[in-house]
Amino acid sequence: MANEAYRAVFLRIHPTGKMVLSLTTDADGNEGAHAAQVAAALGVPALDVKVVPADTDRFGNGHGYNTAPSAGTAAAIDKATSKIKEKARLLAGMALETSPDKLAWDNGAWAANGHLKTIADLALYAHGTGALPPGVEGGLDAQSVYAD
Repeated sequence: MANEAYRAVFLRIHPTGKMVLSLTTDADGNEGAHAAQVAAALGVPALDVKVVPADTDRFGNGHGYNTAPSAGTAAAIDKATSKIKEKARLLAGMALETSPDKLAWDNGAWAANGHLKTIADLALYAHGTGALPPGVEGGLDAQSVYAD
């Protein structure tokens, strides 16, 4: 059963721009590397990323999660940060009143026409300070479920 169970990562960016990366897996000493991976992908300081292994507050107990550490965690983190960046791009387009396709990623910010919106700006925006694009829910978070 344990080898057939899945694992998950959940990345939430608070309105302050601080982040929590929740893992279903137990601590394995790679938490600092996971924080650095999120930070590099989103252009924020690694100290702004808190990693919570075996986060039963987020995922609960006994729901089929495999808690053994996994080499697949890094790929799942990449998938979650990609989802965050894509949603942030849509939000930035709305906030900057431009097409999301015209935005360029610049190490932690979406930019267009000399204006930019950082991930922290967009986290606050996503939590209710601005209009959301059609079909986009509030908040800035993403989950990736994986098996390996």
